[in-house]
Amino acid sequence: MSDDSGTGLPASLEAAWGVRSRSAPGPKPGLTLERIVEAAVHLASTEGMATVSMVRIAKELGVSTMALYRYVAAKDELVDLMMDAGIGPPPTDQGDDHAGWREWLTRWSWDYLAVLRRRPWLLQIPITGPPITPNQIAWLERGLTRLRGTGLAENEKLSVIMLLAGFVRNWASLTTIVHQAGDQRAKIRHGSALSKLIDHQRFPAVSAAIAAGAIDDDSDDLDAEFTFGLDRILDGIDVLARQRPT
Repeated sequence: MSDDSGTGLPASLEAAWGVRSRSAPGPKPGLTLERIVEAAVHLASTEGMATVSMVRIAKELGVSTMALYRYVAAKDELVDLMMDAGIGPPPTDQGDDHAGWREWLTRWSWDYLAVLRRRPWLLQIPITGPPITPNQIAWLERGLTRLRGTGLAENEKLSVIMLLAGFVRNWASLTTIVHQAGDQRAKIRHGSALSKLIDHQRFPAVSAAIAAGAIDDDSDDLDAEFTFGLDRILDGIDVLARQRPT
């Protein structure tokens, strides 16, 4: 699988984009890049990203580890393809075509959050570069499309989508941790514990929040908190857009 396409991408990513054949010579009939990615995703989904290794995937597929390297040159490439398979294509926009950019980006953000909640193993993959795989670019395209007519410059549109993606990913990570720690959290009242630990003169603002019951508020609705944060981001983008000619 020599690099003769001129894209500069690894061969496995070129295969994902369809600019290179997905087949590779080898003695194991039926082994494909798709099967390798599928096995890796299954491992991540059932046992977590920490279990994903070339050796383990080869064992799951019943092939030698070297057989995998005919399709993917390194684990980093495989992780990129796993992420692409995990996020999948963005949902087709449905609804009022005359809705404003704000409504569409709200929908985009909730759709992305839903993906990360369904596949929390995606959150275990560190972000090491800009989006490069087909589904990632499809999500980017969907977001950028809804910013047409805002008057924002192209670099500003990209920054908006990256800001929203970062917010969604961070919120998904936080709420996943909260969910996983739910049993322990039920045993410990965070505010009550803090009130016995901190110096109230040194931390007067935190003390005020504790006294108001904000930290141990059992009525907390995580979806409502997500909406609050998302709306504040969109408020700021709206201010910027109003300063631009449409």
